[in-house]
Formats: sequence, C-alpha cells, structure tokens
Amino acid sequence: MGRLFVVNLEGKIYSCKHCRTHLALCEDIVSKSFHSRHGKAYLFSKVVNVTMGEKEERMMMTGRHTVVDIFCVGCGSIVGWKYETAHEKSQKYKEGKSVLERFKVSGPDGSSYWANHEVSQLIAGSDADDV
Repeated sequence: MGRLFVVNLEGKIYSCKHCRTHLALCEDIVSKSFHSRHGKAYLFSKVVNVTMGEKEERMMMTGRHTVVDIFCVGCGSIVGWKYETAHEKSQKYKEGKSVLERFKVSGPDGSSYWANHEVSQLIAGSDADDV
C-alpha cells in the first residue's frame, strides 16, 4: 500500500474525531450555514488528508450537484463531500470546495458536535441552507 503521507496543519484546526488527523483550518471556512444528515456542516475552500470516492449525481436542497464523498486518510471514515460540479448557475461558487460534517470532526478547541436527532430527521438531503 505504501507510506501514508499526512499534512500537519498549524493554527485553529478541524480534525477527524476518530483519529485526530488534521483536515482543515478555521481560516478556510467559506460558510457555516450548511447542513447534512447529521446536523451542521461547514463549507471549506481547502481540506487536506482526505481521499475521494466515486463521482455521483445528487439531488440536494439547492439543486442537482456532482459530488464525491471524502474520507479521512488516517482511518478511512467518511468526513463529508466535495462539490465537483454545480448544475445551477447560482451554486457555481461551491465547485471545488468541500463540506465537513461537524458530527464527524473535532473543532479547533477539541470539541465535538453531537447530532440533534430531531434535526437529522427533518433534513431530506445533505446540502446548504444558505439564506
């Protein structure tokens, strides 16, 4: 399989809640107004230490998107998704950006976000609620 190459970030870091592998910097947050099946999610301009799954079309709350799931290189846990293509003109800003689900990552202060089961039952897709 080869040697695992892991990027270590400095600053306020979001990391995998299972293995603490660094994933993103606080300063790379584009929006905190996203939601997933597990609750809150943040849109990042840059993430590290992830591998990507297969491209797939998903109908989300803001329209159809081509996305790939992203997985932590340290433990293989799914931590979010990356937007490859947005089919709606108003959603093009998401292309090339990644969403990390707060339920699956630890915050800069080491805190974990616990899913609100009432919210997760109400959310039909996994996309932004940008308004």
